[in-house]
Amino acid sequence: MVRRNKPKQLSNGELEQFMKAAEALHHSITRPLISPQCDHYRSLQDLHEALLKAVREVTGRDAAFIRWFGAGSK
Repeated sequence: MVRRNKPKQLSNGELEQFMKAAEALHHSITRPLISPQCDHYRSLQDLHEALLKAVREVTGRDAAFIRWFGAGSK
């Protein structure tokens, strides 16, 4: 049986795929316009925070697809 060393980091191509998937998830979380008082809204906010934290931990930087006050990329 052969053991192979697995890479310790994602490749550039894998990072690009990860960011595309994270951006798609971001849009699916933030698009629903629902009342901030409902349970679904709070759950989506928690999920969004976890997504942004994961992006920061995996890439070492904040998500480029987030727009604050109209700044940032699409």
